[in-house]
Amino acid sequence: METFEMIAKTFQGLEEVLAKELTELGANDIQIGRRMVSFTGDKAMMYKANFSLRTAIRILKPILHFKATDADEIYEKLKNFGWDSYMNVNNSFAVDAVVYSEEFRHSKFVAYRVKDAIADYFREREGKRPSVQVTSPDLLFHIHIAQDDCTLALDSSGESLHKRGYRQETVGAPLNEILAAGMILMTGWKGECDFIDPMCGSGTLPIEAALIARNMAPGLFRKEYAFEKWDDFNQELFDEIYNDDSAEREFTHHIYGYDKEWKAVNIAKANVRAAGLTKDVEIEHRAFEDFEQPAEKAIIITNPPYGERLNPDDLMELYQTIGSKLKHSFQGNEAWIISYKEECFNKIGLKPSVIVPLFNGALPCEYRKYEMFSGKFSDFREGGEKLDKTERPMKERRPLRQRQGFAEKRDDADKKYERDDFESKEERIEYEKLRNRHDNFVHEQEIIARKERAARKQEEEQTRSFRRERPEGGFRRDNKRSDFRGRESGRDEKRGDFKGRGFRKDDKRGGFKRKDAGDKRFKKNMGERKSFARKSKPKS
Repeated sequence: METFEMIAKTFQGLEEVLAKELTELGANDIQIGRRMVSFTGDKAMMYKANFSLRTAIRILKPILHFKATDADEIYEKLKNFGWDSYMNVNNSFAVDAVVYSEEFRHSKFVAYRVKDAIADYFREREGKRPSVQVTSPDLLFHIHIAQDDCTLALDSSGESLHKRGYRQETVGAPLNEILAAGMILMTGWKGECDFIDPMCGSGTLPIEAALIARNMAPGLFRKEYAFEKWDDFNQELFDEIYNDDSAEREFTHHIYGYDKEWKAVNIAKANVRAAGLTKDVEIEHRAFEDFEQPAEKAIIITNPPYGERLNPDDLMELYQTIGSKLKHSFQGNEAWIISYKEECFNKIGLKPSVIVPLFNGALPCEYRKYEMFSGKFSDFREGGEKLDKTERPMKERRPLRQRQGFAEKRDDADKKYERDDFESKEERIEYEKLRNRHDNFVHEQEIIARKERAARKQEEEQTRSFRRERPEGGFRRDNKRSDFRGRESGRDEKRGDFKGRGFRKDDKRGGFKRKDAGDKRFKKNMGERKSFARKSKPKS
C-alpha cells in the first residue's frame, strides 16, 4: 500500500504527547513541529490516526508544496494545479487557511483566493464551477503558510477530532476533550489506581480517563470522517479498524467525578451514559469542601474555575481550600491542577514538583503536579523518596512583552506592503484595485466580527438575567429520563443531601465508597456501548 506524508495538528504544549501516541500507533518519520507532528504512513495509518489519536485536532494529507509571496501568486499556482485528481465539478468544497507570515495580512483573504483558483480552474475547462459549502463539504482543503512556504493539504478528519460524539450537553467553559486527554496522558496514568476529579463540570476528564484506562479508541462514538467521502475510501479496511477491540483492557479501579452544582452533575451523568461508561465512572453531587482522605491510592486531575465567571474573593477562597484539602486529606497521593492565574496557584500554598505550560483555549495556563507525601518531609527523604522537580518548558511560549510587540511588527509589515516602484501606470492601477479589494474584504470581516461580539454579549446578559431570576433549588430532573437515543435509564437516583455514599467520617473505606455494580449492570452498560457499533455505509 502506498505511503505518503501526513500532519497531525494539536494544541500548543501537547506536541510531545501526540508524537508518543503516533509512535505507539506505528507511524514512521515522526517529526515534532509547532502545534503539529508530521509523519508518514499508508491509508490504514490515516484511518487509525483519525480513529485512535486522543490529542490530535485533525489529520491533514499534504498534496502540494510551493512558495509564494502574495495572494495573487497563490492564485496563479493553484489555478494550474491538477484538481481533477482530487475532485470533480459536482463536488462541494471548503477552504481553511492558517498564515504565519509578514507577506500575507489576512488568512481569510488567502482562503478566498484559493477558492477562486479552484472555481476558475473548473469554469475554464467545463463551463461551470463546483459549489462552496461551509458545512459538511465533500472535500475540505487546508492551506498553511509560513513566511513564503505554502502547503496545500486535504483534511481527512472533517469536524475537529475533539468532537468525540459522546457529549450531550455542556456547562460554562467546558474543557476541550483533546486537552483533557493530553493532561491525563502527561501524568502517565493509565488506570493503575483510582481517578478523582473533584470539580468535574460536564464530566470530560472522568470520561477521557475511562477511555484511556480501558484503552478504548476516542473515535468509537463519532458518526463520520471527511475521508469517507473521498473517491478512494476503502469501507472494508475502515470497518476492520473500527471493529477491532483486541487492544481494549479490563479496568479494576474506579473513576469519580464530583461537582457542587446539580446542573453540572446531571449533565455529566448524561454524558457518561452516552459513552456507555456508567460501570467505570461515578458522578456525585459533592462539594470539594467535604473531601476526605480516600482509602485507596488515587490521583487527582482537575480543572478548577479560573475566575472568568467567579467573584475574585470566592476564587481565592476556593484555591485556598484546594491547598488545605490536598495537604490534610490527600496524603500519599499526587494531584495535577491546571489554572490560569499565578495568584490562584499562590493561594494553594504548596510547592509543585512539575510545571507544564499549556493553553486552555486562548488562555496561557500552567499545569502543575503536587506530590502529597504523608508524615514529615524528612521521613519522606529518609525513605529514599524524591520529589520530581522537572519543569517542562513550552518551546513556543513567548514572553508577554514580546507578544505585545506584535502590533508594531504588523505596522512595519503594512509599510513594507506599500509600493511605489511600479514600472507602468497599468501596473499601479492593477495593484490599487487589488489593494482596495483586500481592504474592503478586511473591513467586511471586521463588521461581521463586531456583530458577533455584540450578539455574544447580549446572549451573556440574557443568561445572567436568567440565573438571577432562577428560583431557589436550581435545576432538577425526574428520576428516570431517556438519554439521547431514547432509552430509559434508572441509574439517576435523587440525592438531595450528603447522606449518600462517601464523605462520612465513620466510614472505614473513607470518602469514596461505592456500591458494587454487579455483572448484570456491567453487561447492560457494555451493551449500551456496543450499540454504537456503526453499520457499514455504502460508498457514496
